[in-house]
Amino acid sequence: MSWSKPMPSRPVVAVAGATGAVGVEMLSVLAQRAFPAERVVALASSRSAGKRIGFAGGELVVEEMTERSFEGVDIALFSAGAGVSKQFREAVTGAGCVMIDNSSAFRMDEDVPLVVPEVNPGDVAWHSGVIANPNCSTIQMVVALQPLAALAPLKRVVVSTYQAASGAGQAAMDELYEQTGDFLAGRDLVPAAFAHRIAFNCIPQIDVFLDDGSTKEEWKMVVETRKIMHLPGLAVAATCVRVPVLRCHSESIAVEFAESVTLAAAAKALGAAAGVKVLDDPASKSYPMPATLEGTDDTYVGRLRIDESVPHGIQMWVVADQLRKGAALNTVQIAEALLP
Repeated sequence: MSWSKPMPSRPVVAVAGATGAVGVEMLSVLAQRAFPAERVVALASSRSAGKRIGFAGGELVVEEMTERSFEGVDIALFSAGAGVSKQFREAVTGAGCVMIDNSSAFRMDEDVPLVVPEVNPGDVAWHSGVIANPNCSTIQMVVALQPLAALAPLKRVVVSTYQAASGAGQAAMDELYEQTGDFLAGRDLVPAAFAHRIAFNCIPQIDVFLDDGSTKEEWKMVVETRKIMHLPGLAVAATCVRVPVLRCHSESIAVEFAESVTLAAAAKALGAAAGVKVLDDPASKSYPMPATLEGTDDTYVGRLRIDESVPHGIQMWVVADQLRKGAALNTVQIAEALLP
């Protein structure tokens, strides 16, 4: 059953997990986009209760998140982990509040829309109290794929990701900082946030391994892409790798179409697409890079070229800030889509 409670023009918004890396970014995005909130509430665990965090030129006092925290709240932006989202789902929806969840808890539930506003904004219409924010690596890929899918049917997508430490949270970013210093100083490195050392290394594992030898992160990219794009039969192959970059995920994507698509048509479609910027001038060595795109909101595409290994193929390089479009920004955009 779809949600029937009307959304006020100035909703009360709660950010659950407000002291984490994504929660802090959510607050920043709400302020920067001048989201028309009547009030914003910062929620976190009891350990963080009472802390003051910056918001819109002022401060918010962090409140302990309890089952009663959502009374009088219209939209709750969650970034506190799948277990917490599952724990509080009934309390949130029971209070008449819409949960927009950034975890993997509900993404593949049949009654939960999985939304990227540039791709499937209409799916917010059938939510029943919970809307899921997709995996960060999936988001930037489908933003780049959507304008291409309008040119010709997609047949197969092969993606290799180069994912920043930010995708694993603040502790992972801190570990990259610390390990880099320790490595350069010749000190011993002790991994904690990652399975192996992250400084000056690439780790071809994100999340746990599944029975078929893929990781859960790779599985997410496959099934989430199909759900978001309404293409249940799309062939998707993913390899996900953690790299020693603080922010911004990068992806090498090879797209095979069912019929011919020219490079010029692909570049034009991408250049005109919402949320996409083409940065592609090999002569001047201009292409998307994590180091130059930190803190940006768009999905950047470059290295566009024909893939001669298949009949109708195009290759591209895609970069986006994981904490912005890959998490906080997309969540706030979903909230904006709920406004009357």
